[in-house]
Amino acid sequence: MTTPSRYFDHAATTPVRETAVRVLTEKMPQLANPSSLHGAGRRARLEVDSARARLAASLGADPSEVIFTSGGTESDNLALKGLYWSRRAQDPRRRRVLLTGIEHPAVLDTAEWLEAHEGAELVILPVDDEGVLELDAAVHQLQDLQAEEAESVALASLMWANSETGAVQPVAALARACAEFGIPLHTDAVQAFGGEPVGAEPVDFAASGAATLAVSAHKIGGPVGLGALLVRRDVPLTPVLHGGGQERDIRSGTLDAPGICAFTAVAEEVVAHRGHESVRLAALRDRLLAAVVDVEGVTLRGPDPRTAGHRRLPNNLHITVDGAEGDSLLFMLDMAGFDTSTGSACTAGVPRPSRVLLAMGLDEDSARGAQRFTLGHTTTDEDVDALAEALPGIIVRARAAGMAAGRR
Repeated sequence: MTTPSRYFDHAATTPVRETAVRVLTEKMPQLANPSSLHGAGRRARLEVDSARARLAASLGADPSEVIFTSGGTESDNLALKGLYWSRRAQDPRRRRVLLTGIEHPAVLDTAEWLEAHEGAELVILPVDDEGVLELDAAVHQLQDLQAEEAESVALASLMWANSETGAVQPVAALARACAEFGIPLHTDAVQAFGGEPVGAEPVDFAASGAATLAVSAHKIGGPVGLGALLVRRDVPLTPVLHGGGQERDIRSGTLDAPGICAFTAVAEEVVAHRGHESVRLAALRDRLLAAVVDVEGVTLRGPDPRTAGHRRLPNNLHITVDGAEGDSLLFMLDMAGFDTSTGSACTAGVPRPSRVLLAMGLDEDSARGAQRFTLGHTTTDEDVDALAEALPGIIVRARAAGMAAGRR
């Protein structure tokens, strides 16, 4: 009989919560297409409208600003493409897209597609060696671009918190700077929503000043295949999908009413308990950090939670190991019964250094030794104790294997 592994990859996906299973089990046999005009359809519409209002309340938004999507990737695509196309249609000079090199692939790859196919010019904003936006430099860069050519910026994008290093970003401050020039800011809040560190601002759409904001259900223990894009009512967005126009004519497609209800129920649960859970996860994360921080060749990446806990997601520990391959670490940990990651799951299996770490100034050799441990609602004290005991020895063996390979 196979021994269950201990799961430390919640940033990739979080195991579904009992709340989601209960709501799905209850609603799936009941709900019809919420766009249908018969009684069953109208009842489904009422359920969706109620869920929309409740999710909006959890995110500091108006219900009319919630656009349901299939997840974070679609939300990011819709935001960047929709903003770019609508802004270009208003003024063809607007071709520049401002973003950092630490964005999620759903943002970076979309921006690169716009560059390759739609004439966009990407402007990369600087981050420091902890992977946090250098705000003053970014604002000066924005001002210089506007002085050089007014109305040349189509949009900016800055994730709320980095999915690899857990670094929390100054979204509201950059949004204020962009607003001075009438530039919309998109923020990917997929990793941050529900898991904000104590002392940091919670994900709040209205307070952020962002034009659009992306979230995803499966990152908080909801069903896979559901997400939302929050879109301010005064922000025009060109659709990516065309059809029935179910979501404010911005997004077409039959709504998953049971899934939406489950997503909302989980979001409410997570928000209600996030303060206590953030404290619990941060304490567990810090125990893991203590187990490896003095191991030779190990370097913490991202803000140091011991001195600036509010600047890092409480469930995230990210390290690099000199002389070791991240894949070797992952496989050795996997064989020992621990599920971990080398970085974003959306680039898993691709043997290349993390673009996030390279943007932070690491060289390729250092970046290749990355390992990410992310905790969540299923993580127990026993899980952390077991990993803390095993991790130093695994790191030593992975470094030895890496150095042996280099001598061949």
